Amino acid sequence: MSDFQSNPEQPDNQAASIPPAPQFRLGPKRTKPVLTYIIIGTTVLFYIAQVVLEQIYGFDIVFYLLGKVNDAILLGQVWRLITPALLHGSPLHLLANMYALYMLGRSNETINGHLRFGLLYLVGAFGGNVLSFVLGKYNSLGASTAIFGLLTAEAIFIWQNREFFANHGRSNLINIVMILALNLMIGLSAGTMIDNWGHVGGAIAGLFFAFLGGTRWSIERVNGIPALVDQRTKKDSWLAFGLVFLAFTVIAAIPFFSR
Repeated sequence: MSDFQSNPEQPDNQAASIPPAPQFRLGPKRTKPVLTYIIIGTTVLFYIAQVVLEQIYGFDIVFYLLGKVNDAILLGQVWRLITPALLHGSPLHLLANMYALYMLGRSNETINGHLRFGLLYLVGAFGGNVLSFVLGKYNSLGASTAIFGLLTAEAIFIWQNREFFANHGRSNLINIVMILALNLMIGLSAGTMIDNWGHVGGAIAGLFFAFLGGTRWSIERVNGIPALVDQRTKKDSWLAFGLVFLAFTVIAAIPFFSR
């Protein structure tokens, strides 16, 4: 038998008068960063292939076929404007870039989704190698072109959604600007073998892609509950990719007409 004793003074319809539970704002839709891990795994496999085949043939045949070599690009091997992002010159070079990709890629793909993250990574690699091809004269390789695109895209994402970051947005933007400036200064130092034009190109490509097609939140009601909803669509992402890719394609064409 229950020890509960009813209160005769308590109205029968008290339950109906209980205020509804508070409605909390729903967070944004999040995606597992599967593509980030795929890119990291693929890049590591390419580096292993570089090392193994160099031991067999005595030279880096993978770079010979896929690296950013201006003369080869001018002969029509235009895939070299993207494929250098899969190659690296040393274990330390690989480790540094893959760590940066692990940190930036996961946060970016989680918010932007697989498609938008993949397009951003691709256009960053392309933009970086294009600017390196047009303004740089040395051979180069590495994923840092695409990673600089991720970095500027992160800055644009924070700036375009700054009202949702409270006091953290400004400090995060300052940190990103400091990282960009520091890396560019290191690239300008005498004796370094860093392709600064590749970094600048990747940063510009990522910036414009994110500005045109990156995640842009607003608060809407979903099933009656306030939620952060992305206003940008897949069409916006493809349009942003197409415009940025086209712009860098025009830049890439300059050396072909100026010979």
